[in-house]
Amino acid sequence: MSPHLLFRVMAIAEAVSWTLLLGGIVLRATADLDIAVTIGGGIHGFVFLAYAVTSVLVAKNQRMHRWPAAVAIISAIIPYATIPADMWLTRTGRLSGEWRRAPTGDHHDQIWHDRLFRVVLRHPVFSCFVLLGGVSVAFLSLLALGSPLDRLPD
Repeated sequence: MSPHLLFRVMAIAEAVSWTLLLGGIVLRATADLDIAVTIGGGIHGFVFLAYAVTSVLVAKNQRMHRWPAAVAIISAIIPYATIPADMWLTRTGRLSGEWRRAPTGDHHDQIWHDRLFRVVLRHPVFSCFVLLGGVSVAFLSLLALGSPLDRLPD
């Protein structure tokens, strides 16, 4: 799977998860189904974190500058913005190319985090499990903290 395809799949998944969350909010308001927000919100939260990790990985691989990388990551905060972000990054050529599994001769290849990144890419199955585990731990930690709205004074 290319960086572009992975980013696109996650951008679409993020948009779908927004739909589930917003649908859950509507169901809670109209049919008094609180569970709909719990389910939609849980799915959205997990996909949001996975999209953020994917954005960072793809931005690192593509050697994006700060502005396009920030757009890619922050687009998850705005409902459905990951789709136009993907379109913009594609149109400007920032998502073209394959994974950088080997040094390219660029001076960045000697930086410690670029070397670590190539190790991650050379072991994709193990890395996916580690990253998925990290996202799961972050997700469960945030779930344990509960909604920030629950901590507001009455």
